[in-house]
Amino acid sequence: MRDPGRVAILISGRGSNMKALVEQAQGYEVVLVASNKPLAPGLEWARAAGLPTWALDGKGVDKQEFDRLLSAALHDHQVGTIALAGFMRILSPWFVDQWRGRIVNIHPSLLPKYQGLDTHVRALSAGDAVSGCSVHLVTEELDAGEVLGSAEVPIEPDDTPESLEQRVLAAEHQLYPKVLGEFVHK
Repeated sequence: MRDPGRVAILISGRGSNMKALVEQAQGYEVVLVASNKPLAPGLEWARAAGLPTWALDGKGVDKQEFDRLLSAALHDHQVGTIALAGFMRILSPWFVDQWRGRIVNIHPSLLPKYQGLDTHVRALSAGDAVSGCSVHLVTEELDAGEVLGSAEVPIEPDDTPESLEQRVLAAEHQLYPKVLGEFVHK
């Protein structure tokens, strides 16, 4: 069994949660940042921080082939835990099975509410008093794994999806590193 404290972070964009995980790392070491978007701005930040990176454009690549190549890169870096941080690609059942119990994700809602996309619009449309974020284990079912931790964010009367997103993102940046640190020491 690989050391769970050796973490790979998977991103698709700017990597704000990746930055929080790297900057607040306690009890784990980020050994790889991987992306399905070779031009993701977060990869530039990771490289500048001296972190190894891996990228493969997922467009036009068979899902299982992409996941096998990604898994090989994770094994090459002796990764024990995978943290999804804005990774906008659904992992294949094969990949989830290979890494079962070792993949965590941050989601911008209080799961099981609002799985999937458009969480802030949905929370506002429902008239919810609170929103928030959840860190959960990844399973084959989207955003349905065991919740490992969550943080509530009050919804203000004048909130827009964008303003709520910014406050939830700030909560994510606090919650995710804490929960990941606890998770690798279970």
